[in-house]
Amino acid sequence: MSNHFDFAATPHIHFGAGKRHALANIIQGYGNKVLLITGGKSFDDSGLCQQLWTDLNQTFEVKRERVDGEPSPQMVDDWVMQYQSFTPDVVLAIGGGSAVDAAKAVAGLLPSGDSVMCYLEGVGEGKTFHQATTPFIAMPTTAGTGGETSKNAVLSVIAKDGFKKSFRDAALVAKHIILDPELTLTCSPQTTAACGMDAFTQLLESYVSTKASPITNALAWSGLEKIVNALPVAFDDGSNIQARADMLYGSSISGLTLANAGLGVVHGLASPLGAFFPIPHGVVCGSLLFEATKTNIEAMLARDVYNPALAKYAKVGRLFAPEMNMDKHEALKVLLGMLEVWQQHMQMPKLSDYGVQADDVEHIIDNISSGSYATNPIDLTKNELNDLLCARL
Repeated sequence: MSNHFDFAATPHIHFGAGKRHALANIIQGYGNKVLLITGGKSFDDSGLCQQLWTDLNQTFEVKRERVDGEPSPQMVDDWVMQYQSFTPDVVLAIGGGSAVDAAKAVAGLLPSGDSVMCYLEGVGEGKTFHQATTPFIAMPTTAGTGGETSKNAVLSVIAKDGFKKSFRDAALVAKHIILDPELTLTCSPQTTAACGMDAFTQLLESYVSTKASPITNALAWSGLEKIVNALPVAFDDGSNIQARADMLYGSSISGLTLANAGLGVVHGLASPLGAFFPIPHGVVCGSLLFEATKTNIEAMLARDVYNPALAKYAKVGRLFAPEMNMDKHEALKVLLGMLEVWQQHMQMPKLSDYGVQADDVEHIIDNISSGSYATNPIDLTKNELNDLLCARL
């Protein structure tokens, strides 16, 4: 843990069942014209979202776009060009992580009309973002990415040599976030599982990160406490509003902790996997989390036994069985055992289900995200990374 840390500013968060009803008053503080960005189908299938759509149209001048799949730079640039003359007072995202990321990028670029490729990390022109932005409001309908609380918009080009990169700046942070668990009640078990595993992975990786601080530790722990109990309940009984609320809390907290503490090997590998293959991000996290945690723990026990992340992993293990008086090694076994149970119970797909083959592993490792992987608690060998990926083929 670092002795010095910074913590980025956070948006105004409105949390609780029914908080969606505050949306109109919040928008009115900015103006009358709204650019709404939603998911491709879930918004139209939700009665609550359809009521929001009706209410918005009665009060404001609204234009709407849908995100199907992962948002791309071309999608963002097209919408910026299309709606710059509309000059919306607010860009509003109602949907999952893809809708939130797309809306965040569009809101950032509308005033200038710049291409997102001017600023996209690693593949863009490398310009520094110093622009005015359109106010951005996020209302997530899934509990997973935590993108609503972060300053980065993740955009993808999915191909053999594709990429998954961030447009990142503090100016992109939402002005308001509305976290209403009632909007997540219609999530399918599969979506609940993938999103929930993403949120848990982000909390766990930021908790054991080499860049963790007292404030990120406290926040990550509060999220882990919620998700450990809530995820199995939300998966098995999607109508449980308390479990849905706890998942939404944990997900949004994970956005704060990842932005300030960093992540680890799961997200390092998720970047090339999501770029080269059509694998949803949450599925990657759910598929890799057990093997990645096992690999980290075994590597530290073998060559870095005093690594403070071991004690943290053990502390999380005790969350799964608080009534048991376990030493560190017993708690580590419980953690790994429960992550494997989750993986099996929630039927997390294997990488090969999305076309990943043994011949692809070296290319994936060669393109691991240095940013996410940099804060993994231990530097893994290429053989360890290879075995981790091959175990999930």
